Amino acid sequence: MSAQAAVPVQIPLPVGRSLLYLVFAGVAWGTAGAAASLVFRLSDLGPLSLSFWRCAGGLVLLLAALALRARRGSVGHAAHAARAAHAAAEPRRRRLVRILGTGIGLTVFQSAYFAAVQSTGLAVGTVVTLGAGPVLIAVGARLTMGERLGRGGIVAVTGALAGLAVLVLGGGGGTVRPVGVALALLSAAGYAAITLLTRWLGRDGGGDSMATTAWAFGIGAVGLLPMALAEGLLPHTDELGHVVWLLAYVAAVPTALAYALYFAGAAVVRAATVSVIMLLEPVSAALIAVTLLDERLTAATVVGTLLLLAAVAGLAVAETRPTRPTKPARSAA
Repeated sequence: MSAQAAVPVQIPLPVGRSLLYLVFAGVAWGTAGAAASLVFRLSDLGPLSLSFWRCAGGLVLLLAALALRARRGSVGHAAHAARAAHAAAEPRRRRLVRILGTGIGLTVFQSAYFAAVQSTGLAVGTVVTLGAGPVLIAVGARLTMGERLGRGGIVAVTGALAGLAVLVLGGGGGTVRPVGVALALLSAAGYAAITLLTRWLGRDGGGDSMATTAWAFGIGAVGLLPMALAEGLLPHTDELGHVVWLLAYVAAVPTALAYALYFAGAAVVRAATVSVIMLLEPVSAALIAVTLLDERLTAATVVGTLLLLAAVAGLAVAETRPTRPTKPARSAA
């Protein structure tokens, strides 16, 4: 069988499964914030060092998963053979763009966000990053891929941004510092670049999302290492066991697993829809804060959460709605 005949075997993920992947990634990323808060409480580890350990730990786990998958594939799995044939068919320049773009975007997104939170506070940093992200993605998708939100999509994005603002700012404002706002916008730009690149390259079937994620973490770890060394790479704490366990959780669930699922789902789902689904991150973070960290449940938390969930549900329904096939023109005969 020729290579051309093997490529169609690599069928893109169904939209419904892709949406589930993205929802899981958004919720898992919300738990990373709670784990990071506990790490900061228990040790002197800084945000850049935490980002480095997140990337390094995720890289180790993904490399182990890739090795296990290759070992299983050597026994004769058809899915592994299809992935290998598809990866070989991807042009080298395209693969390089995918790996470097994802790795650099991921590094900018994570490090700039943590720096923004450190500079201007969690509320302002989160609002600017996650609020500017959908706007940058929508504009970028319109300019680069011709995607249109439509009237319903515009209403859903507006509702999602309103819910995010109520959720984060409803309990009280924070100190706005221009440097922090600029860092948050830089983080939003990095996130938008990752989403648009993943969607653009995924239009032709995408590549191996797990391998791409591993490469991205490798680039992120190398880029963050000098800054982490300057900040203090190792934590100093009397509860080292708890800190190590939290770092292992951050590397495994909201990093290795969540990012692999995110890249797989974002290659199929529209970029603007991806950006709004990812707003589930502050929703899950708010629920964890209330249920596990004993923070008070406010009316703003309830209203913001409902607005965000309604927007996500609306875009998910629009995404899964089948398009009507065009009728073939009748012949004159």
